[in-house]
Amino acid sequence: MPEIKVLSAGAVQPMVESLGREFERESGHKLNVNFGTAGALRDRLKAGEKADLAILSAAAIEALEKLGLFVDGSKTDLGRTVTGVAVREGAPLPDISTVEAFKKALLAARKVSYTDPKAGGSSGNFFAGLLERLGIAETVNAKALLLGRGYEVAQAVANGDADFGTTFVSEILTVKGAKVVGPLPGEIANVNTYTGAVLAGSDRREAAAAFLRKLVDPVTRDRWTAAGLEPAFPAQSGGPR
Repeated sequence: MPEIKVLSAGAVQPMVESLGREFERESGHKLNVNFGTAGALRDRLKAGEKADLAILSAAAIEALEKLGLFVDGSKTDLGRTVTGVAVREGAPLPDISTVEAFKKALLAARKVSYTDPKAGGSSGNFFAGLLERLGIAETVNAKALLLGRGYEVAQAVANGDADFGTTFVSEILTVKGAKVVGPLPGEIANVNTYTGAVLAGSDRREAAAAFLRKLVDPVTRDRWTAAGLEPAFPAQSGGPR
């Protein structure tokens, strides 16, 4: 049976993988899932790469929708996650309860890790802009460890390569030894929605839509929550047709 090619942002990787395995067993279809940053995957699709299903940030999906790349009516919100702070398990927890406390914690950290904005990650682009707004970009970037994906940021913290990391909570939770301190405080809080859509050029549209329905099955809501993602789909009927 032909493969279903999926391009997916890393923030939803745990759920795409776990529900993907179930979908393969239940449907007999084979998934070929390619994970990366939302920006990098968006650019690959813009450049003409063929795929059957895209799962990216809502902003990236909206940009591609304007180019006519998706099947009408297939766009479906999956889950929302927030940017959070990670430290190594067992390390003292920094005070991030207010914007000023968060700023002080950043300045006091020996090494700060976040995703490289050049890699196209939603969290990294947001955080780079936040540092500019807080007026501490030069100081923090002088001691920053920039990495390609959010889970790599969490791994750097767990390994002790950085003592302060920031990325999406859903990615921190996948790494043993990394602890979520909490979300960014107050007015600098950042929420990102991830959305799926079937590619108009796919010859496996029905199978791709079936996997998208699996992802937003109401019975999976608790699992999305446990993975650090707030379900963006209804508890009752819903999802793509």
